[in-house]
Amino acid sequence: MPMKSDKPRTRTPRLRKPEATDGAAIWELVKECKPLDENSMYCNLVQAEHFRDTCIVAELDGDIVGWISGHMIPDQNALFVWQVAVSSKARGMGLGKKMLLDLVERDACDDAMHLKTTITRDNDASWALFRGFARAIGGKLTDEPHFERDVHFEGRHDTEFMVSITLPVAEDLDRAA
Repeated sequence: MPMKSDKPRTRTPRLRKPEATDGAAIWELVKECKPLDENSMYCNLVQAEHFRDTCIVAELDGDIVGWISGHMIPDQNALFVWQVAVSSKARGMGLGKKMLLDLVERDACDDAMHLKTTITRDNDASWALFRGFARAIGGKLTDEPHFERDVHFEGRHDTEFMVSITLPVAEDLDRAA
């Protein structure tokens, strides 16, 4: 019997809205992707069910290898991206940027004028992803301290900087993809 290879059989991930049944696999992926906060499996189930229009999963050969959780911020015309997770099996494919582009093109994000996320200063991978995304869409990226180490986290977590990227109109996004 041939041994199962860790290499994917295909190199084109399928992007789709998550289902509640994806919650456990999403939770396992998030746990694999340090330094992401490991929320509860229940949290990922709720995200996949209640916020499926503003979340995305990427599948490769039937396995979930990518995840973005997000939601529209009430009264702000902004899409907030909470977590981006890409499995080691799918790194180097530009999957994070592909998922972001797909997500901001959804009808549920039509009113979004900005994409927002928070990042600690030492998270080089996240800074690279969001700077690359901003360049790809021609958006302006700004950041400022938001959730502060001593004020919000009682000294237990580094300051999270609110990153804001202006989103172009839909026609310009189509050209970026």
